[in-house]
Amino acid sequence: MTTVPSTTGSTDTSGQASGVKAQNISQTDFLTLLTAQLKSQDPFNPLSNADLVAQMATISNTSGIAEMNQSLAGIAQSLASSRLGDAASWIGRSVLVTSNLAAPDAQGQYAGQVTLAGPATNVSVDLVDGTGNVVKTIDIGASQGGEVPFYWNGRDDAGTYIGGQTLKVQVRGAAPTNVATWASVAAVQSPADGSQTKLITPLGSFVPADALKLT
Repeated sequence: MTTVPSTTGSTDTSGQASGVKAQNISQTDFLTLLTAQLKSQDPFNPLSNADLVAQMATISNTSGIAEMNQSLAGIAQSLASSRLGDAASWIGRSVLVTSNLAAPDAQGQYAGQVTLAGPATNVSVDLVDGTGNVVKTIDIGASQGGEVPFYWNGRDDAGTYIGGQTLKVQVRGAAPTNVATWASVAAVQSPADGSQTKLITPLGSFVPADALKLT
């Protein structure tokens, strides 16, 4: 946009009405005015070479900026498509995300990890259903701290499969600094508002940056 004077009222630095007010005109309007000015020159008294070069440079710069903006828009669109394509390759794979919920994978298994700030002597992980019942207790025992994985095949001691639902992860014997679980990527969503691509999982939607690990 280019600023040109307009004769509608305004106030100068002394507080007096100057009768001039700044207005914005479009690039097309600016080029039209500039071209008309060049056409209206007196052929016997043309602009100096310096003035002419300056005006031609202004036309070139204005056009160049428009082309640059168009190019940048194209690059941004290409990058967005590339990010979507990269994320689409995650479909069917599993991501480790921060969550206190655990969902079974395609084989009906549950897995995740808890992060402990320091050593603990008797750590266990309870998987709890929606009614508050402990479906499975996973004994971890003593730990030196750090990232401690846990796993359950979804079966009871008799070998009967009792999993299949999303369960809450509760840690006993230590206060974890983070709880994360593995979730299968079922789909990838690209929001119409241009925001980040979303990974759709049984635990909800996540952006690719939320993935702590990928398998």
